Amino acid sequence: MLQTHINKHIEALIFSSVQSISVQEIILALNAVFEEEVIENQVFESIDHIKEKYGVENFAIELVNLNNGYQFLTKKEYHETVNQLQLHRSKKKLSQAAMETLAIIAYRQPITKLEIEQIRGVNSDYSVQRLLEKELISIEGKAETPGRPILYSTSPLFMDYFGLNNLTQLPQLKDIAKEENTVGENAE
Repeated sequence: MLQTHINKHIEALIFSSVQSISVQEIILALNAVFEEEVIENQVFESIDHIKEKYGVENFAIELVNLNNGYQFLTKKEYHETVNQLQLHRSKKKLSQAAMETLAIIAYRQPITKLEIEQIRGVNSDYSVQRLLEKELISIEGKAETPGRPILYSTSPLFMDYFGLNNLTQLPQLKDIAKEENTVGENAE
């Protein structure tokens, strides 16, 4: 089987995937279609070729490695233009309450709804439900505490949506806290 033939199929798979697609998913899809077995090295060779192809100035998109998979994204110089479109579609925007809930889940996962509500100080039923509907969080299982409450965690779509490969890339509190918000003298 020709590598250029595989390249086109892999490009089509990545293009058609709403979320990042892993190398294992690509191999499964290709092996279901082709008689010859496609191996991991062939997929990585194709991915390198596709990255090179879209790396030139002629294209407004590029192939990016996200969340242990690959996805086509707009190049950084076009982010402001795309952002304008997103502003017009802000109906799908998350509310402040949903963003607070999502941040708590991202940093404290897996976490129960009671724990979320204790941190926020208000009922979070609606926010948790909206985040589940938008598939930004998922049910991780049940806690081993009395009543066995549901545990929530962020989903792979959360990783794609915020452009993260893993949770260690989340901003740390020290990165976002302003020095003017400190109390007392700084010790040197």
